[in-house]
Amino acid sequence: MSRIAILGAGAWGTALALTLARRGGHHINLWCHSPALATQLNDLGENLPYLPGFTLPAGIEVTSDLPAAIFEADILLCVTPSQHLRGIITHIAPLLTRDQIILSASKGIETSTFLRMSQVVASITDNPCAVLSGPSFAQEVAAGFPTALVAAAHDPALAQRIQRDFASNTLRVYTNDDVAGVELGGSLKNVIALASGVVHGLNLGHNSAAALITRGIAEITRLAVACGGHRSTLAGLSGIGDIVLTCTGSLSRNRSVGIELGRGRSLPDILTGLHGKVAEGIHSTAAALGLAARYEVEMPITEQIDAILHRNKHPHDAIRELMARPGRDE
Repeated sequence: MSRIAILGAGAWGTALALTLARRGGHHINLWCHSPALATQLNDLGENLPYLPGFTLPAGIEVTSDLPAAIFEADILLCVTPSQHLRGIITHIAPLLTRDQIILSASKGIETSTFLRMSQVVASITDNPCAVLSGPSFAQEVAAGFPTALVAAAHDPALAQRIQRDFASNTLRVYTNDDVAGVELGGSLKNVIALASGVVHGLNLGHNSAAALITRGIAEITRLAVACGGHRSTLAGLSGIGDIVLTCTGSLSRNRSVGIELGRGRSLPDILTGLHGKVAEGIHSTAAALGLAARYEVEMPITEQIDAILHRNKHPHDAIRELMARPGRDE
């Protein structure tokens, strides 16, 4: 039995709590940043704001007391929005014992530093760290639909530990030692999902969507490889797998934001409609361009999405510029 503290009670954190509880064999603590949400989860047994329709098993302990949540935990599963991870790890670092494992399931890049989530953790504490990524909608994981993920760590034994603790009859976990590739695939696919949504919102058809997704894969692979990732990783679950899911699935929050941008709605108006939920691609776009500049990598799709998001560029103009770029070999 492992004691697992899940830090973050959004849709993804709640879904992982559900699947781990169903698997059995672990003690699960679910930490909520909001005391009001913790009270609701304890009283109703359902996460109405973020993952309605699923009842939490009685064995999941819910709390808004962060030190209590991590006390004696073997694994700290971080599922907070990426821009809040540094604050959480900084807060708990003095309380950690050296053998507690930090497992990041947050898909993003820190906007102020361009660091991946495992790098953020490493900049604060030397506790062992792994990442969990792959194509996974929270609602489908919560419903028990078969899902495949990747546990990545520089230490193969650590990745295997996560594989053993998380694998179940509905969750298949592969291991990988390419932490950079897995994290960047999981983060950058959100940018391409925004672009895929824009194409859909503009009613540009299936040809455009296929071209966008394919060139998006090439684009994020270039950056991931420049940052030390492996090309083969981006051809796997945390690369192509995650891109296909978020660029085509109706449950994709980033794709949904892109659709509304394509239909002409403003970003502030769209964000208001999310009711506090996070579309990580909005932050990852600027961070991706920062990394691209550092490594001198060309990212034309990402550049156009950044212009739509932050410089009020009309989506039609962005598509037109992408199509007008000089010809090249594939």
